[in-house]
Amino acid sequence: MDAPAAVAAPPWGDVWAQDEAVATLQAAASDPVALTHAWLITGPPGSGRSTLAYAFAAALIAEPGDEQAMRQVLAGTHPDLTALRTEGVIISIKDARSLVERSYFAPSLGRYRVIVMEDADRMAERTSNVLLKALEEPPERTVWVLCAPSEADLLPTIRSRVRTLRLRDPEVADVARLIVQRTGVDLAIAEQSARHAQRHIGMAQRLATDAATRVRRDETLRAVLRVRGVNDAVEVAGAIVQAATDDAKALTAERDEAERTGLLRTLGVAEGSPVPPAVRAQLSALEDDQKRRATRSLRDGIDRVLTDLQSMFRDVVVLQFGRDDDLINLELEPELRAVAAAWTPDRTLTVLDRITETRRNLELNAAPALALESMLVTVASGRTP
Repeated sequence: MDAPAAVAAPPWGDVWAQDEAVATLQAAASDPVALTHAWLITGPPGSGRSTLAYAFAAALIAEPGDEQAMRQVLAGTHPDLTALRTEGVIISIKDARSLVERSYFAPSLGRYRVIVMEDADRMAERTSNVLLKALEEPPERTVWVLCAPSEADLLPTIRSRVRTLRLRDPEVADVARLIVQRTGVDLAIAEQSARHAQRHIGMAQRLATDAATRVRRDETLRAVLRVRGVNDAVEVAGAIVQAATDDAKALTAERDEAERTGLLRTLGVAEGSPVPPAVRAQLSALEDDQKRRATRSLRDGIDRVLTDLQSMFRDVVVLQFGRDDDLINLELEPELRAVAAAWTPDRTLTVLDRITETRRNLELNAAPALALESMLVTVASGRTP
């Protein structure tokens, strides 16, 4: 397949392989008749939803040709951009109300005020209801841009008030070429990483540039294939949770400490000094936010493992129906062929359904270790507990 066509920069230079979507939003930004005041950008993880949302915001806020204003928006520092990217499990009603309040402010410098909600799928029903009126009747110069994996992730009342723009799913070869361009890694590693990440650009880049992550993924999948009973299920579930916990700590520890140090410095507390009672409430609020972020990071890490397991058992189903030209986990082909021969398709589909149910249960705050143990018992037995 030919490499995807490049798009003009800025603000569209970082948007990759979404030429049709870019054309739609360019037209909307330049022609008020084509502009809808509430948008929903959907696409698979890693397809560039947020990148496109901020590019659109820059095109709306800045005057044509004002690259400095565009770069401000892309950096998230323009006063007419309000953005929410939750690092918690859900978007709170408080955060939603804050967005709604900001949406009624007139633009201060730009042509429009733009409200970007990156994780709109993380709204509970009560939170969604907070947005309804603002989405239905926004001020004349306010534009909402929501991002979510699919329309089904939002309530029908929200979907009816937005214009949906669906992004295309890039090809593995396209993602591999992009990773090579960005990182300089070997093409074979980039291709393998793009396959394993199922074309999620960010995850593919991480796999391609972190050998330990690639090894851990391979070891986890092989360990699951070796599960034969309850004891194995408990052991492997514990290992998955521990690996996800270690990964989450590595991703958040340095940032947490920098945030704490920065807050204390802002409040005039010297490094190493006791924390005065007057600032303990602010420090406590920061720690609560960091705990929520850590919980989200842990659950995202476990969900990534479950996504990998879905890809593996999806490969088994593909082999059971006589196809081998589209395997995600080529490196495990001998082991997957053995499973395909030993299991019936119904058993494999039961396992896939159980993985989907486990992902859903974790989103509902099920205990990770218990949820994984139950799922792995199904892998071992072919039966739902």
